[in-house]
Amino acid sequence: MAAATVAAPLDQGVGYGIVLGLGFGFALGMILVTFILKRYNSELQTSEMFTTAGRTVKSGLVGSAVVSSWTWAATLLQSSGVCYRYGVSGPFWYASGATVQILLFATLAIELKRRAPNAHTFLEVIKARYGTIPHIVFMVFGLVTNILVSLMLVVGGSATVNALTGMHTIAAIYLLPVGVIAYTMVGGLKATILTDWIHTFILLIIIIIFSLTAYASSDKLGSPSAVYDLLAEAAFNHPVEGNAQGSYLTMRSREGAIFFVINIVGNFGTVFLDNGYYNKAIAASPVHALPGYILGGLSWFAIPWLTATTMGLSALALEDTPAFPTYPDRMTDADVSAGLVLPYAAVALLGKGGAVATLLIIFMAVTSATSSELIAVSSIFTYDLYRTYFKPDASGRRLIYMSHVIVVAYALFISSFSVGLYYAGISMGYLYLMMGCIISSAVVPATLTLVWKGQNKWAAALSPIFGLAFALIAWLVTARKDCNSLDVACTGSNNPMLAGNVTALLSPLVLIPIFTLIFGMDNYDWKSMMAIRRGDDHDLAATAGVDLENTLGGHEETANEFSEEQSKLMRASKISKWTTVGLTLAFLVLWPFPMYGSNYVFSKPFFTGWVTVGIIWIFCSLGAVGLFPIFEGRVTLARTFKAIALDLTGKRHVKAMRAENEAIDGEGLSGTGTPTAMKEAVNTEAEAKAQ
Repeated sequence: MAAATVAAPLDQGVGYGIVLGLGFGFALGMILVTFILKRYNSELQTSEMFTTAGRTVKSGLVGSAVVSSWTWAATLLQSSGVCYRYGVSGPFWYASGATVQILLFATLAIELKRRAPNAHTFLEVIKARYGTIPHIVFMVFGLVTNILVSLMLVVGGSATVNALTGMHTIAAIYLLPVGVIAYTMVGGLKATILTDWIHTFILLIIIIIFSLTAYASSDKLGSPSAVYDLLAEAAFNHPVEGNAQGSYLTMRSREGAIFFVINIVGNFGTVFLDNGYYNKAIAASPVHALPGYILGGLSWFAIPWLTATTMGLSALALEDTPAFPTYPDRMTDADVSAGLVLPYAAVALLGKGGAVATLLIIFMAVTSATSSELIAVSSIFTYDLYRTYFKPDASGRRLIYMSHVIVVAYALFISSFSVGLYYAGISMGYLYLMMGCIISSAVVPATLTLVWKGQNKWAAALSPIFGLAFALIAWLVTARKDCNSLDVACTGSNNPMLAGNVTALLSPLVLIPIFTLIFGMDNYDWKSMMAIRRGDDHDLAATAGVDLENTLGGHEETANEFSEEQSKLMRASKISKWTTVGLTLAFLVLWPFPMYGSNYVFSKPFFTGWVTVGIIWIFCSLGAVGLFPIFEGRVTLARTFKAIALDLTGKRHVKAMRAENEAIDGEGLSGTGTPTAMKEAVNTEAEAKAQ
């Protein structure tokens, strides 16, 4: 039965209400928060603040921002789809295959902050080290990465909104980004990070509701034992080809393992080449970057793992019951690829309540990740294109103006592109599998830029281009050989995607040594990265009547501060390498492959334990990225609420409270400040120079 023939469980009004109402609600909330931060915490929306959030964000908010940015619509929808196709192995392959990139990126985040403390994008680092040609090459790969991610978000989100409410897909495509544009323009990266926390908190609560309903309280399922019995029956009725004993309850899945490789390869590109993740690293306070990324990676793992283990298995268990939307038929491949397993399972489990909950979490996933992409693209166009090649002396006011223009223009571009994909029949699942073929050839040279001084500029510039060509050849030739066709169904199948993805990621391992032999090994001294400059925001500070030095992110480091920061980052760099490698081995090898190699089919007690671990893990995630940021910022939050109360009652003037706050510690919300004594010393030095 096609998705179009399944009646939408909710009215169109609900769809428009959530998409527009919540969107504008978040926008108004962020406008209010920005006003509060400016009035009571002396935060000025400079070009630096818009792009870097003052470079002072603590680990809890960094963790929640990473979780939110990495929780796409595909995280929830695609993971449930692979569970429906391959059983319990699918959620684990998805989660582990996409967690390791975040953990490994923690090392790159530390190296970026250590090597280029004033950078706004990772492309500025490419320009500083190699010059114009590699900079343009990586700019193209970076923007293609952002475009692919944005398309997956909008295409997947709009398909789900349409399935749940009957809202026209084209309307959903254009309206989903509207609220995001508003709060991103007003608050910049800080607004994105704060809304990321809100979205993550709500998302985790809804996932907990889904899991406890399916495995504890549902009258249709209600326990792991009941789910296990129904899955055994489903395997008897339609066994999974390539799975041990045809079971849905085994890690031994041939097609699941192929998806695992595609997933790992593709997601390296979407993390290591997405400027949004570098934005989070740049925004983090030096001591909080590493714990923030580790916290975010470990917390994120539970989201696709438990969501898919709950909703994918619930769909398999319930699709033979009248409560399931496609009953009496099974879901079609087109439905699964479009990401409709989760919404259909939610409707079967919770009726209209499940549909509303699904609409909420998809809205949260789409809007928060889209906001990250808007900031990522605007910073690339503003700093890597406009300031680098058109107006090197651009003022802070001009940089903010350009950022705002790009945010609006990019959102319109993505929505229009998504309409084309919709009419071409390209689904979120197809884009998810294809992205590695297109972008992953730039992962290795981009990583080596920050960790190896020997890579020359031609190896950096040419290996992604040749790698892309080889990947496209491998992808399309394999498709032609496998099914003698180059249509969407054939090119989107596992074997062609596997060939293209693996070729893209690994070809630079051959190409870089070749280009190193031809053009010689570099001996880079890392100095040009240190010379990257911040935006000049003195015009904005003068207009606002404040000293730029006293604003969050406006402080110029002294030599002692810089030396202390570098010492902390060097220590974090050593810790990160051992930690991330150990966790990567655990997720990719030590946990899954003993079960894969043994052909083990889960027993009922083992399946119960598997589900229990997932539920415990999601509660830990809620504590780590939901509650911990509140605890971490408790002092500043308490002081801000107190200031609001005193201001509203007229007991204290806002200027007096600002002066008092600066005298205490100079901190902004969720940031670390410069000691007052140091500020005074720097101000004295500046005055002396001016005289």
